[in-house]
Amino acid sequence: MWPGRTHEQKQKLAKAITDAMVEIGKTTPEATLIVFEDVDKSNWAQSGILASDV
Repeated sequence: MWPGRTHEQKQKLAKAITDAMVEIGKTTPEATLIVFEDVDKSNWAQSGILASDV
């Protein structure tokens, strides 16, 4: 995702993703690992166009 999400937003995302994996993926919270990777818009392109150029 692009940079800019707050610590609180990432906490909420981690909880929601973990809950979904437990419910849908039939796993445990302990087996669920989440890595947030902020990708600068100049390093992200879609349809041949850099996000930083949009």
